[in-house]
Amino acid sequence: MGNHTAIPGPQLTGPRPLREESLREELLREESLREHHGAPMAKPTLAVWKLASCDGCQLTLLDCEDELLALAGAVEIAHFTEASSDHVGGPYDVSLVEGSVTTERDARRIAEIREVSRVLVSIGACATSGGIQALRNFADVAEFTSVVYARPEFISTLGTSTPVADHVSVDFELRGCPIDRRQLLELLTALLAGRKPQIPAHSVCYECKLRGTPCVMVARGTPCLGPVTQAGCGAICPSFARGCYGCFGPVANPNLASLIPELRRLGMPQAAVDRVFATFNAASPAFARARTEARAGTP
Repeated sequence: MGNHTAIPGPQLTGPRPLREESLREELLREESLREHHGAPMAKPTLAVWKLASCDGCQLTLLDCEDELLALAGAVEIAHFTEASSDHVGGPYDVSLVEGSVTTERDARRIAEIREVSRVLVSIGACATSGGIQALRNFADVAEFTSVVYARPEFISTLGTSTPVADHVSVDFELRGCPIDRRQLLELLTALLAGRKPQIPAHSVCYECKLRGTPCVMVARGTPCLGPVTQAGCGAICPSFARGCYGCFGPVANPNLASLIPELRRLGMPQAAVDRVFATFNAASPAFARARTEARAGTP
């Protein structure tokens, strides 16, 4: 891969809050330091890949605007079909993978991508937990295809939608549907600078406190998944007096035993509790367990 900036494997322990310093300024400063010290100027290579997904997480990268220009100056974007038809063969220093594995071809491709990627990052709910399409995991896919497609015999698909980590080793995960642009830029900047990414692991409730948003469960009696959902969105829904929908998936140790009874107390019937955990991260183990407990009437 040449003598370019070292990109060590991410350190996942002890994430800290996102810094307010301009990520664009940090990228430019890192480039300036390499020039000042006479470091080799070959750029690290970045590849962006798509499996089964809606492209929303790739669009988040394109939406970075000014920061994307700085990033393009700091790395060689070797593969990014959403942005360009140009393709540079691997190996790659960093690969971002959007989408879940839903076909045999997806399974082959992700193994090939892992083989040529020094650091592999899965981005978005599809890549990290199977996405909304993982609802197929709890039903009959053959029945779905017979209803949706006029010629279901032409459809080749697996019976499940699974995250990237179920098939290959993943160095880092970015949650969200879609991912947050600030977290994406923080991760890429950290990899370029050789430091630990500062990605929060606390719940959405923490973000509500930081921005001074009253708890919708306490103040309005609105059911909310914020207590068990990983932060990253900036608590957008609660800031508009709506409950969190769990876009970023469960925190490391979600207290479902406390939340499910509270959702019921706020008026959610059992079927609604089941549905609220069956959206963007339906196949995440914690949310799957929550649905099982809701159906069983426990805890």
